[in-house]
Amino acid sequence: MTVETQNGSWFARRPRAVLAPDRVIQRICARVVPDTKRVHVANLPLGGVEVWVDGNGDRWVHYHRMARELRLAGWHTEVSPERLMVLGWSAELLVHRVRVLDTALSGRLADYGRTARTAFAIGTRLRQENYPDDQIATEVRTRLGRELRWPDRLAELDGLERTASLEPLRLRLAQVAGLEAKVSRRCAEHLTLASQVVMSLVGGRAQPGTRVPGRYTGLTERMVAASVPNRPEIPRPDPVTVARRDLAETPR
Repeated sequence: MTVETQNGSWFARRPRAVLAPDRVIQRICARVVPDTKRVHVANLPLGGVEVWVDGNGDRWVHYHRMARELRLAGWHTEVSPERLMVLGWSAELLVHRVRVLDTALSGRLADYGRTARTAFAIGTRLRQENYPDDQIATEVRTRLGRELRWPDRLAELDGLERTASLEPLRLRLAQVAGLEAKVSRRCAEHLTLASQVVMSLVGGRAQPGTRVPGRYTGLTERMVAASVPNRPEIPRPDPVTVARRDLAETPR
């Protein structure tokens, strides 16, 4: 999809390493609309961001999809037939994000067996389709990342400086940041496990730098062994060493 941004001159003076909220909001919204839709964003004079897409008729549906993802990130939104308004951090929605992150950590991201089985199934299917062996691991990681969902969601927030002037909001944002760091590490563990499984299937070694933290070393090796059939022609895997410009704040 294509995206289009309207910025004031202040944006050019921001540090390049930090993304303004309107840019982050734009790329979140661009993910949930069809490729044929162009996403526009503009900063509002009194704070907040306005979002709209081209076309008529189905915009209402797109705005609600965008709003759902933005609320999951902790922003208060309001939807009208003509546009979507993002009005700042919501204490209530930040609490909801904490619950969702906690659920992910204790749910799908705690199920390493499912990841091993999924990686092996995808890798086997790709080999049957004569997919190049040297590209299978990358493709499996890509597909598994989409299934986990959180790698893309967290990547979209990369570079966003989340600040607030109200102490309760600052505390919530800090809590969210801590949980996001845990989710990010857990996602990396799952993707590393997937690489180990695929490398066991096609032969070779995992990519350098893809290490699972120490407490998961034994678990990763067991999952690899459990997911790969006990056939002589398939080599056993090598053991792994488990090694902003502020929006208007709207407490809700």
